[in-house]
Amino acid sequence: MTEHSGGLADIIAGDTAICTVGKQGCGLSYRGYAIEDLAARACFEEVAYLLLYGELPSVGQLDVYRQRLSRLRELPEALKTQLEMLPANSHPMDVLRSGCSLLGCIEPEHSFDEQYNIAERLLATLPGILLYWYCFHQHGKRIDTAAETAGLAGSFLHLLYGKPPSDVQQRALDISLILYAEHEFNASTFAARVTASTLADFYSCITSAIGTLRGPLHGGANEATMAFIADLADPDAAEEAVLAALASHRKVMGFGHRVYRESDPRNALIKAWSKQLADDSGDSRLFAVSERIEQVMWREKKLFPNLDFYSASAYYFLAIPVSLYTPVFVCARMAGWAAHVMEQRQHNRLIRPAADYIGPEERPFVPLEQRQ
Repeated sequence: MTEHSGGLADIIAGDTAICTVGKQGCGLSYRGYAIEDLAARACFEEVAYLLLYGELPSVGQLDVYRQRLSRLRELPEALKTQLEMLPANSHPMDVLRSGCSLLGCIEPEHSFDEQYNIAERLLATLPGILLYWYCFHQHGKRIDTAAETAGLAGSFLHLLYGKPPSDVQQRALDISLILYAEHEFNASTFAARVTASTLADFYSCITSAIGTLRGPLHGGANEATMAFIADLADPDAAEEAVLAALASHRKVMGFGHRVYRESDPRNALIKAWSKQLADDSGDSRLFAVSERIEQVMWREKKLFPNLDFYSASAYYFLAIPVSLYTPVFVCARMAGWAAHVMEQRQHNRLIRPAADYIGPEERPFVPLEQRQ
């Protein structure tokens, strides 16, 4: 009998050496390293290196890797021209999807031997693709995407702000990128692996992943969270809004998880940074509102916040526009997607699940002139 599961829930769809999610005694780990240790002691470039190459870099390897990514930030002129031609009202996720595809036309993958170079090129350029388009259409500025700020987090904020970020701002975003970098066979990663299993080029795999993350049930929870909490005046108003949402059976985004059952291990880490950013900004409202929502959701529904919930307020305090929240997710998850594409290619078998047919029984064909 064929095993059946709606949404492939609890179905083992393959093997991976990249990440554990919700595994008893392991929680979330990247190639054996606990997320708590990585967030406390590593930078995003170390984590990206770990995901792509399987081991943490030495001091020398990390220095060379950072320099290599920095050199790869500059966008081709042809790509800049195309980004300027995209509509100003495009969804930023559509810009990233199109930018990735366009780069694949300009710098195509001729051989799988080039996959590490392409992975690093995309890791370095996706933030620039997003922010070149954003700054051109929002501010009329053609920015230099190779801004000399250390690290992807610092570069992203430098391009966004037009000046270098503070150390706290840079580290807060760096931690967020680490937390978003990888999460096993989530929908977008699985989409990338399905595409990779057809032996498609690297850019097609990543474009598939971005398109999948575009859907609000996967990547948009941090944006939806911000839309919900932005105008709540105080914790009491927040509690009232949550109770009203629950009473009318509306989903409160940023809570619960398909795999985790008791808590999302990433939540405490990003919550602490949201609190620090709130204190630094002098904002006594938004973090307090978020905490009250967390308390009410646990009291009423026994639902815990996932990574997206406090990421919303953290990004707010970092002055990241709400429309760019999910694209930041893309810039981080690029590392995990790339690792999975490579792993799929290494031991490839075409991914082709079966389906239960629930349509009409076999029936005779009726000629057109005899149909009523």
